Amino acid sequence: MAPSFSDDYTHFAVKKGHGVKGISELGLKALPKQYIQPLEERIDMTKVLDKESIPVIDMSNLDDPNVADQIANAAEKWGFFQIVNHGVPIEVLEDVKEATRSFFQLPADEKIKFSQENSPTKHVRFGTSFIPKAEKALEWKDYLSLFYVSDEESSTFWPAACKNEAIEFMKKSEFVIKWLLQALMQKLNAENMDSKAPLLMGSKRINLNYYPICPNPELTVGVGRHSDVSTLTFLLQDNIGGLYVRKMETDAWIHVPPISGSIVINVGDALQIMSNGKYKSVEHRVAANGSNNRVSVPIFVNPRPEDIIGPLPEVLRNGEKAMYKQVLYSDYVKHFFRKGHDGKETIDFAKI
Repeated sequence: MAPSFSDDYTHFAVKKGHGVKGISELGLKALPKQYIQPLEERIDMTKVLDKESIPVIDMSNLDDPNVADQIANAAEKWGFFQIVNHGVPIEVLEDVKEATRSFFQLPADEKIKFSQENSPTKHVRFGTSFIPKAEKALEWKDYLSLFYVSDEESSTFWPAACKNEAIEFMKKSEFVIKWLLQALMQKLNAENMDSKAPLLMGSKRINLNYYPICPNPELTVGVGRHSDVSTLTFLLQDNIGGLYVRKMETDAWIHVPPISGSIVINVGDALQIMSNGKYKSVEHRVAANGSNNRVSVPIFVNPRPEDIIGPLPEVLRNGEKAMYKQVLYSDYVKHFFRKGHDGKETIDFAKI
């Protein structure tokens, strides 16, 4: 049911479970004031570099040492890259995008069963924006966040509309994720992947993101400026576009164009910390769209909550000074989620 004129759109979106999808479907001509971002947080298209792009890396021949070199170079100099011919079947990618649309097409009273207040498990959460209680302006996005514990728990508690497809996407992606991390570790002279795997990829979270059509998209954002707290993020986007990445050490931004069948990879804060700053997590954000609904499906590959993260011993072996302290990963994540998106400021929590 649509809110009356005097109703609070935040209550309608957040508490009633309609999300921004529900607001979008009201056919409003103007953006509700709660979603109007400060001028400095809106995407300034004059700062977008039309002729630059992040690297696109062909993974069809993993025996070619140049592939690993390209990956490490991209992680060091860009923090973002796209991979093609990666081995995850196209039908798996298409199925999880369609399952994302299916979940968000559910009625609000079905989706709200998975809100933080109602979810049968803390590992499944439906929500809108980022942290509504902590944000000065809300973001134009709905999401379903699924923390993977086991096949049994996922099968029991994840929503039926998307659980099989989300699990399949995670499982079919595991080989290439592990290969990417192996390549990145080799360039740090930290090659024992079997012993490093629990720290690098001991936990995974998959998000299903939905960005509905927005009135006045120029006044808001789908996602504000931030870097991820992951080791790596493995992102599937649809063909609409809207992801922007900051060019390292500049105020300029680069659009990440959708490439059919590709996956976008980005370095997270945890890997920046473990590499002692060699690999860089980079600010990125998502534009709102005035004419199309958009979906994306990131897999966040993380340390386990109980892991201590800090510069790897192999990185400091030759006397390099540690830039980061040893931090309990769950403490780092809690720090990230206690505030609105604020660029790269979370990393300061781990700096010496």
